Amino acid sequence: MAGGQRQKFDNPVVEWVDSRLPVFTLMQKEYGVFPTPRNFNYFWNFGAIAMFMLVTMIVTGITLAMQYTSSTSMAFDSVERIMRDVNYGWLIRYIHMNGASFFFIAVYIHIFRGMYYGSYKQPRELLWILGVVIFLLMMATAFMGYVLPWGQMSYWGATVITNLFSAVPVVGDDIVTLLWGGFSVDDATLKRFFALHYLLPFVIFAVVFLHVWALHVTGSNNPTGVEPKGKQDTLPFHPYYTMKDTFGLIVFVIIYAAFVFFMPNALGHPDNYIPADPLVTPAHIVPEWYFLPFYAILRAITFDLGIPFTEVVLIEAKLGGVIAMFGAIVLLLIMPWLDTHPVRSARYRPWYKKTLLVFVFGVVVLGYAGSQPADKVYWQTCIGSEAACEATDAHHGAADATGHHDVAEKAPTVLKFDNTMLAQLFTIYYYAFFLVILPLLSRKEQALPIPKSIHEAVLAKSKAKETK
Repeated sequence: MAGGQRQKFDNPVVEWVDSRLPVFTLMQKEYGVFPTPRNFNYFWNFGAIAMFMLVTMIVTGITLAMQYTSSTSMAFDSVERIMRDVNYGWLIRYIHMNGASFFFIAVYIHIFRGMYYGSYKQPRELLWILGVVIFLLMMATAFMGYVLPWGQMSYWGATVITNLFSAVPVVGDDIVTLLWGGFSVDDATLKRFFALHYLLPFVIFAVVFLHVWALHVTGSNNPTGVEPKGKQDTLPFHPYYTMKDTFGLIVFVIIYAAFVFFMPNALGHPDNYIPADPLVTPAHIVPEWYFLPFYAILRAITFDLGIPFTEVVLIEAKLGGVIAMFGAIVLLLIMPWLDTHPVRSARYRPWYKKTLLVFVFGVVVLGYAGSQPADKVYWQTCIGSEAACEATDAHHGAADATGHHDVAEKAPTVLKFDNTMLAQLFTIYYYAFFLVILPLLSRKEQALPIPKSIHEAVLAKSKAKETK
């Protein structure tokens, strides 16, 4: 559209529709000639990939809902029927089941890109907040979807996670009863989760619409973090980035298809192929892999918080874990106000780059810690006489006949580093990154010289390649 006039289309059908409802003009403006920074790298593919995965999840989810029965007596069998008797039911379910994991993979990389290149900074704060809201809605949707097969992990995962809300003062028990629809995880719970699991993807789609709208108002960030200053800094979205996004999507889908066809259960838990049994508790209850870092943060709080040198408890360990877990998401929401450094991209902030990469490593370690039993010991040593240490290993510090340990021989000092301590260590770094490191670097970090324009940065990169 030039000079306020609608551009005419050669196709008569398109022209007839557009003259009455200018949807094609809108698409041409927002996705055709829309000016986009010319230095995007492949990290920028993951926004389009996430959109593709959302549509895939909605389409396969609607199809599965046509065959699923949300009843505790029939849910597990209905899933097995989908797998065995419905035409291509196994394929649709594996696409949906693995699609959840690959949707989170795309979104986690998308979040990392935003953190690395400073896409949360002014004027894109609302864009970032909407992205975190999408992430929260995805977590809620995925949790409820994990319950629907009504396997052992489905049942016990729902029991453990919903019980967390009982730690909320005053209204906690009422929240749990509302979630359950009764006094235990049962038929009413499954029906509620099924209804919400079906509804929330459409809510996500609406928030994604706002997210994309905000993106087109503020424009895209880019690897240099420098705002475009003219036509020499931008390219039209089509065909340059439609082709680049298509290539990235094809590579992503090839990997996705490899999991769907050759290892469809690699990202799941085998216990979920056992029907839910309230009388048999699994040896180790774990959520899906994409929740594990936050699950580790939840389990890291094993102590009450109170007034020092008194017996007054202000926050019990259970409530402290819930606060720490949800606080980890809240920190993402307020990140634009924690990092106020004028330079956006980590390319020109050496200390921020290093601490962010350690943060990413810490999140991976938290994910591992969340997948392991809380009491798993990684390192242990005994300080004391050899005989006493051997007795401790053999009898786990058993008391003598009088009920007391022999201090000299039977009560050595045992030092150990277990899974809970590992989770606590990296939970401390997680919070320190946001609450200490970011504000400190905002004031103290000296940035490297940034290019005056995107055009200058692109030319400098091209010349560097030519000299090599």
